Amino acid sequence: MSNHRTALVSSEARIASDVEIGPYVVVEDDVEVGEGTRIGANVVLKSGLRLGSRVTVHEGAVLGGPPQDLKFMKSENVPSFAVVEDDSIIREFATVHRSVRENGTTRVGRGCFVMGYGHVAHDCDIGDGAVIASYAALAGHIHVGRNAFISGGVAIHQFSKIGELAMVGGGSKVNLDVPPFMTVDGVPARAVGLNSVGLRRSRVPDEDVRALKLAYRMLYREKRSLAEALDLLEGLQNELVGTLVAFIRGSERGVCRARAR
Repeated sequence: MSNHRTALVSSEARIASDVEIGPYVVVEDDVEVGEGTRIGANVVLKSGLRLGSRVTVHEGAVLGGPPQDLKFMKSENVPSFAVVEDDSIIREFATVHRSVRENGTTRVGRGCFVMGYGHVAHDCDIGDGAVIASYAALAGHIHVGRNAFISGGVAIHQFSKIGELAMVGGGSKVNLDVPPFMTVDGVPARAVGLNSVGLRRSRVPDEDVRALKLAYRMLYREKRSLAEALDLLEGLQNELVGTLVAFIRGSERGVCRARAR
């Protein structure tokens, strides 16, 4: 372990031998840091934090802090955790809070990218490869699917779900679930099309993209009831369309509606 002389690292923390810790870093007692991880200047790692291997944490980030929850503030000694998994990047002044539930976990998955000033609140579950851009604010208990993209300045209501490979446009307000593979935008967020860029980057086969385009038209552009559209989509027998249908059927908040034309 390579510590700058100004770093304050608890002797109770469990840190791999090759971790680099920069100036004025604070590492509290119940912290674990995996091999190959680098911690920039002025970072604070709070008790209950678990950092995986090869994680990069940039200057000023605060990870594992207590949740901003009024009920929790009356009992701050409740043990809970925040986990940032392998190969993720946390940029300047980002925050990730630990769970409000006893022994619960806030999770940022493998290979995620949380940009500067991004906020991940208590009990969020961020899927592998997701991107949370600068100034995005995720309230508590939000689920973000793998490879989703949350643009800058987005605000997401607690308990919302963002599907895999979905994209939320910059400055949007999300108070309903965002279906997988779709792009939403606006205040409030409305569906505007497929996440074509994300699908291309993920090398989704053309056949699947065509099926998803048809699904978007049936859900958002044709004059059908949601129940009728979902029944018809199940008949396409496409795996990604099946994922979309299952997400919508399982939504408790309801999904984002279409933007008016």
